[in-house]
Amino acid sequence: MNHPDFAYRAPWWLPGGNTQTVWAALASRRYFGPAPRWQRTRWATPDGDFIDVDQALHASAPDAPLLVMFHGLEGSSASQYAVAFADFAATQGVAYAVPHFRGCSGELNHAPRAYHSGDFEEVDWILKRFADENPRRPLLAVGVSLGGNALMRWAGEMGQAAAGRVRAIASVCSPLDLAAGGHAIGRGFNRLVYTRMFMRSMVPKALKKLEQHPGLFDERALRAARDLYEFDNLFTAPLHGFRDTADYWSRASAKPVLRDIRVPALALNARNDPFVPAASLPTTQDAGSYVTLWQPRQGGHVGFPASHGPLGIPGHVRAMPEAVGHWLLAQR
Repeated sequence: MNHPDFAYRAPWWLPGGNTQTVWAALASRRYFGPAPRWQRTRWATPDGDFIDVDQALHASAPDAPLLVMFHGLEGSSASQYAVAFADFAATQGVAYAVPHFRGCSGELNHAPRAYHSGDFEEVDWILKRFADENPRRPLLAVGVSLGGNALMRWAGEMGQAAAGRVRAIASVCSPLDLAAGGHAIGRGFNRLVYTRMFMRSMVPKALKKLEQHPGLFDERALRAARDLYEFDNLFTAPLHGFRDTADYWSRASAKPVLRDIRVPALALNARNDPFVPAASLPTTQDAGSYVTLWQPRQGGHVGFPASHGPLGIPGHVRAMPEAVGHWLLAQR
């Protein structure tokens, strides 16, 4: 099924994908109820490492659904979309959890590996543990940007077995064609603004990883890296079993396996997303019968700021979690 715009209209005072992206990240209203409160739990991984899981402390019935959110590149439970989904979950009485990819919770993980866009084995382990620990709760999952590609990749790899873990999944603004997204973020304005923002976080973390594991990669070359292609070539790809960036972007992309998904899945992508070229978005032929495509004309990258909302507050970002969350709840 394809829904062209899920009734989203950008505010007139936020024209274009970049303004919608930047406003959402830096200036938007994320919640209308109480600020989310979290309980953090550390999970030991099968390979002797750890991840940190933040679970929202709002009330929910013992058999209410559990919504699990996989964050984007260098994201966390503090990201604007994670907070907005927490607010939605609280209003619906739905349990909510944000597992952090390795190294994203504020503390560097122990193992040489970090995380990557096609990390479906990690997604599988996380969802299995949530399902085992919450047998009475229907499990729903949403992934944002990188986390959404990993989640969709997981569903495609699992096929029919995914239904044994979750009732439904959704990806939001995910670069399902990683090569198209990777090249887009390395050009022009994107390179000047977004690439620099990500590199300011990723390079220091990689250098700390090198202190943990001397000889892991070429320090001088990594310090000289100026975009995600070079960073992935030196760090992400070799640390996670890929030959190089081209191999990583090809093998980790979810778009080629969308037709293998056998659980209700939603892929939401704004057609003006600065990171994800509209020409690279999946069509109904790419998606298969289990995947619903929402491709509104506007919204930016994980933006979708609203014109106004409760109390007339402009620029809030509850519109997207509201639409995606209700779609997921309708599938349970």
